[in-house]
Amino acid sequence: MLGSRVLLIVGGGIAAFKIPELIRMLRREGVAVTPVLTQAGAQFVTPLTLSALAEQPCHTELFDLTRESEMGHIQLSRAADLVVVAPATADLMARMVAGMANDLASTLLLATDKPVLIAPAMNVRMWQHAATRRNRDMLEEDGIRFVGPVEGDMACGEYGPGRMSEPEEIKEAILTALGRVRPLRLPPEAVVALPSQRLAGRHVIVTSGPTHEPIDPVRYIANRSSGAQGTAIAAALRDLGAKVSFVTGPAEVPPPAGVDVIRVQTAVEMRHAVETALPADAAVMAAAVADWHVTNAQDHKIKKDAGGMAPSLQFAENPDILAWIGHLAQKRPALVVGFAAETDDVIAHATAKRLRKAADWIVANDVSPATGIMGGTENAVTLITEDGAESWPRMRKEQVAAQLAERIADALDHLPEDLG
Repeated sequence: MLGSRVLLIVGGGIAAFKIPELIRMLRREGVAVTPVLTQAGAQFVTPLTLSALAEQPCHTELFDLTRESEMGHIQLSRAADLVVVAPATADLMARMVAGMANDLASTLLLATDKPVLIAPAMNVRMWQHAATRRNRDMLEEDGIRFVGPVEGDMACGEYGPGRMSEPEEIKEAILTALGRVRPLRLPPEAVVALPSQRLAGRHVIVTSGPTHEPIDPVRYIANRSSGAQGTAIAAALRDLGAKVSFVTGPAEVPPPAGVDVIRVQTAVEMRHAVETALPADAAVMAAAVADWHVTNAQDHKIKKDAGGMAPSLQFAENPDILAWIGHLAQKRPALVVGFAAETDDVIAHATAKRLRKAADWIVANDVSPATGIMGGTENAVTLITEDGAESWPRMRKEQVAAQLAERIADALDHLPEDLG
């Protein structure tokens, strides 16, 4: 890590209290940190603290005449290998989208020609607001990388997505963005292998999240899928070296960095996106696709009838993406993995689904309300293959993803790399 340089912009939010520890971690890795503190950020952490830990001046003002005589903000924005914003508030994200340059932080972000990584932190309602979701999408389209946010307790007392990732996770994202590989710092008896590139040269399609089937411009049919499991699977496959085409519906969690993100809304759009992404070595159909769409969807908001009559909606079946790809005569991936979210007779229903959809594997789970799995951080799955059912213990979705990615790598090890 020696020689890597990070420009760290600290936004205004209670999560700023985690930044001193992040700086310590980066310094231990040999990463030089130049801190920039916004006016709002200074309400939570002092310039002196950041400067002392980084062993570099902490910059706070755009109009520092000594530095501006030499265009200091331009030098700052381009001298680092990576620009990091943590915490990235809703306001900072909005100003990044708008291309504003009314303080030092926003000016640096507009002037930089280096990669940018942000760690959002805000109230759950702010994170889920339509404006923030649009801003997130636009930033991702601009090539901005994200780490988090994660679900957790908020300083305001609420719980949900919007909590800034912990310093360790942000540090790992920074090191990954810098493109460096370093040894694990563990005692000899605890040393484990770094993730290999077992899937290098392989292409995997992953679908994730719900689909939204419109009723009118403001209403739609959907389900409670957060997209967390599909996102984790895409990240795990990426970590094993795969090229990942990530086809995602409007999920609550942001897509991982380092994958080809293809955003869709409806089942028809998802089916088309998957077809366009073929050929692939494997397909993991983790999306919770709506079974039906409204054929008489309106292009204007449906008003409540004065007589209390409910609108008459007509439905048609959506394309069955898993069955379609499983039965493909040409361009069928060598390994097709489907998901079965069930509330009763999980193994029986999933086993029947595997045969009916011509999938090689089905990852089945019980999503009954009591399990807390739908939209939660953990999962308990059973892997259904032609050899039978293999139940895995309940674990974090990231752990499920890592285990599934390894099993996919095992299966593809015996297949040719070039499927045309």
